[in-house]
Amino acid sequence: MSTLYISHPAALDHQTPLGHPERPDRILAIERILEKERFASLIREQAPMAEMESLTLAHPEPYVVSIRDMSPREGVVRVDADTIMSPGTYEAALRGAGGAVRAVDEVMTGQVANAFVAMRPPGHHAERVQAMGFCFFNNAAIAARRAQSRHGAERVAILDWDVHHGNGTQDIFWSDASVMYCSTHEAPLYPGTGALSETGEHGTIVNAPLSAGDGSDAFREAMETAVLPRIDSFAPDLIIISAGFDAHWRDPLASLNLTESDFAWATHRLMSLAETHCGRRIVSVLEGGYDLDGLSKSTAAHLDVLMGRDVRT
Repeated sequence: MSTLYISHPAALDHQTPLGHPERPDRILAIERILEKERFASLIREQAPMAEMESLTLAHPEPYVVSIRDMSPREGVVRVDADTIMSPGTYEAALRGAGGAVRAVDEVMTGQVANAFVAMRPPGHHAERVQAMGFCFFNNAAIAARRAQSRHGAERVAILDWDVHHGNGTQDIFWSDASVMYCSTHEAPLYPGTGALSETGEHGTIVNAPLSAGDGSDAFREAMETAVLPRIDSFAPDLIIISAGFDAHWRDPLASLNLTESDFAWATHRLMSLAETHCGRRIVSVLEGGYDLDGLSKSTAAHLDVLMGRDVRT
């Protein structure tokens, strides 16, 4: 099974202050674990910069221009207390979105079976016209719109297993019956959205909040009862994963207790649905994950399954 891995050194140029959890070391940790022999067969590409026509699939052009114009020549600019731009941020964000677009193009045309985009800053908190939660452009949303506008996908399902609710993705697709957004996340927790009652105008928003201290059993039950059956009945033409790994038990920003085997299990379940409905087509984009050991091992487990290894536990 051919798996495409997309990244770019520009991800390291998005600088955040000392002690900030969303730091360049996240990408370096992933790159180190992918040096292992079992990942030698990954197809590796560098993320291109997204064009305006791609960014405006999910964000109005004035918003994109405002982010560009905010980019500093030196020092940092704070969008909010947590969301920070350095001179390298704008290019990194463009390449994150561009990597998601490239992944969709390669998967939807059958060049590869699936793809994983390892870029930062992440994207799922970025609303149509608001950067927040470390995020500037919503890569998963841009990917979904690319599949629809360029490749004729009628229905796209996005599963977000980041420990923080993807308010941005929910915001963008709230009124869209053609995109299903599903999220497992800890609640209450930043950003305060993601209640069960938040279902969207067409019932295509599916939130499955978990409680602090929940682990494998609660996560898998939520997936089996609330999320996977909805994706199955939606019968998507593409599955996109907002792959945050901060629900790992080691992560400092939350209090769920998942392990890398849980992410492997969830990947298997999604691959089964993708085989049934959409020719195995999956595009996964990196979101959170702030403990470097938990992040790297969880990413490796996710990629093991995408590459076709039977490592379920």
